[in-house]
Amino acid sequence: MHPVIATPGGAAQARAWSNHALLLLRREAARSADTHLLHLDIPAFRDIRLYFKDESSHPTGSLKHRLARSLFLYALCNGRLQAGQAVVDASSGSTAISEAWFARMLGLHFIAVMPACTAPRKIADVQALGGQCDLVDDPADVHARAAWHAARGACHLDQFGLAERATDWRGNNNIAESILGQLEQEADREPEWIVCGAGTGGTSATIGRYVRYRGLRTRLCVAEPTGGAFAQGWRSGDRAARASRPTVIEGIGRSGVEPGFLFDIVDDVIEVPDEASIAAAWELERLFGRRYGGSSGTNLVACLQLAARMHARGQRGSIVSLLCDRGERYDGTLFNPDWLRSRQLDIAPWSAALEATLADGRWYDVAPG
Repeated sequence: MHPVIATPGGAAQARAWSNHALLLLRREAARSADTHLLHLDIPAFRDIRLYFKDESSHPTGSLKHRLARSLFLYALCNGRLQAGQAVVDASSGSTAISEAWFARMLGLHFIAVMPACTAPRKIADVQALGGQCDLVDDPADVHARAAWHAARGACHLDQFGLAERATDWRGNNNIAESILGQLEQEADREPEWIVCGAGTGGTSATIGRYVRYRGLRTRLCVAEPTGGAFAQGWRSGDRAARASRPTVIEGIGRSGVEPGFLFDIVDDVIEVPDEASIAAAWELERLFGRRYGGSSGTNLVACLQLAARMHARGQRGSIVSLLCDRGERYDGTLFNPDWLRSRQLDIAPWSAALEATLADGRWYDVAPG
């Protein structure tokens, strides 16, 4: 495509549309209440308080609502997004749902490049918001396919390439500032650990940078599906590391190290088997009375491991993590016993181990296979 040379009148019109789009995004942010920080009381961890920030309560049902808003703001303020332009991104679902919601608000056509194995409910949610789903058989091809659409005129929001720079990590109500503000009145307002997964790397980058910016002692733990690229790369210091095994936990556990993964601000990585993540997602429903997705289960497992370590050492303090998205999106997969059996995922041993940990505060591992 050849660049469009704008006339003075056309440039003014384009700037007026951009200003209006930015106004709509600011209005939406002003109308959005902060998400709840839920306290989970576990008697076995008497001196350790566990908190979970419920990001599923955003209008689009996940923590990616924040990211999608930031990506649209970044594209607009960098002059990359114009009136009537199609918007594209590569996403396994939650980001795509949020981006489709914002694109509809701005009157733009949205294309989500998604792995064909994405949960059907997520695909349906994107389509219900007016988005187009371009499904690819090989998940490794999503970036190239998004670039193909961008070469044909679409604005590539590029969550994997831009997430860590599009979010204002110094504040402006980012997720880390929000968490710490909500802890102000708590007994342990400076947490020992904040736990999150890593998809784009944007959330871990924001949290890790912000706690250092504030001069806090809080440490950052990334909860990663077993064999995920971030875990491999973090331990070896190799940004070319690749995942050693696939995962069914959508949104995290990337096959390669994405640009937004910042090794130096992560204090620990805990790898979590898929069966443990799913068992923990089922456990979250029992604990909170509503369903959350698989990555929320991954976070819970990492939190319980850290709490068990602290408990064994006689330490006290708080641990904060995220409830990432609505579990109803996985009714046909992670919460479907037939689907689990078809993939030979037996969560019963992990369910028993997690219940034992919740009962006595000790960590119980499950031998593979």
